Amino acid sequence: MECEERLKKIVDGFQKNRNAFSAIGDDTRQLILLVLLESDLSGIRVGEIAQKTHLTRPSVSHHLQILKESGIVAMRKEGTKNYYYLSAEETQWREIADLVNLIYGSIRHISSRS
Repeated sequence: MECEERLKKIVDGFQKNRNAFSAIGDDTRQLILLVLLESDLSGIRVGEIAQKTHLTRPSVSHHLQILKESGIVAMRKEGTKNYYYLSAEETQWREIADLVNLIYGSIRHISSRS
């Protein structure tokens, strides 16, 4: 891939994932993501996350909404219950990984020319 094409893909990737990067840049949301990773990935409710993070339920709900809107966390409903989880298929994680790999490959390409 040519340098200009690679740079355009990187710029596009940053723009497409801007909200996701902003969402995961927050310490509290990182803590929530760690709790979600520690769960069995089938989903966990707000109350359980609040208990494990020592945050209030309203605070957890607020941060989960940001993570959900940015494509970082998925949610499923079972009756009146909401379960939050991480999913490679339903979220931005694949696009973020592809962008990071593209940047890493660009750095390696530039380094190999030196």
